[in-house]
Amino acid sequence: MTDQTMTHAPVTEQRPVMPALTRGWQRKCPSCGNGRLLKGYLKVNDTCPVCQQELHHHRADDGPAYLTILIVGHLMAPALLLVFETFRPEPLTLFTIFTVGCDALSLYLLPRLKGAIVGYQWARQLHGFGKPA
Repeated sequence: MTDQTMTHAPVTEQRPVMPALTRGWQRKCPSCGNGRLLKGYLKVNDTCPVCQQELHHHRADDGPAYLTILIVGHLMAPALLLVFETFRPEPLTLFTIFTVGCDALSLYLLPRLKGAIVGYQWARQLHGFGKPA
């Protein structure tokens, strides 16, 4: 390849990933950490109300749901086996407890994982987040 066929991306500032992931997990703006990232349960604000960082570039799509299922499944399946083998509860009791547990854990994790994915995309300057402000 020659220099004429290679395209170089513009050099932009490095953004730390861990603070962006942490702020996203807390459902805060990955840039300033003060503004709300979500305006509903899962709807991402178009811009941060504090620092005006554009957030509409995100492409979280099915990632948060996939990660939620992965985490909940890996936590609850061994717990289900352990409880069943150790205590032998009635099937309806076991079903009720683990249904409520899976639902509660899923509802807790889903918006936090979405925030973390948006924070990661912002930190790595993916999907339009690399444009200068």
